[in-house]
Amino acid sequence: MEQLERLRAICLALPEATERLSHGEPTWFVRGKKTFVTFADHHHVDRLAFWCAAAPGVQAELVETEPDRFFRPPYVGHRGWLGVYLDVPVDWDEIGRIVADAFRQVAPKSLAAQV
Repeated sequence: MEQLERLRAICLALPEATERLSHGEPTWFVRGKKTFVTFADHHHVDRLAFWCAAAPGVQAELVETEPDRFFRPPYVGHRGWLGVYLDVPVDWDEIGRIVADAFRQVAPKSLAAQV
């Protein structure tokens, strides 16, 4: 699946990022511990997407202004995580920035500074 492969490449290009299955979906971690992105292949929602950590207020702003591209994901949405649809036209440069921001939200400061 092209979307998964592209997302995987973006996530694993970040320093000390690792991947393993979590709740049946490919998930990326900082130093194998803290999740920063989870792929969502119709498992919890009926669309192809990913969920990621986001800075305070980002989820609300993007979901309100672009609900065709962004959503509040189940389980982690209450913590401000952002859902990003991948079954719409995707700007992969933008996805790279969103993923990098997610990484910086959970990575130790020294590691986040490398991104």
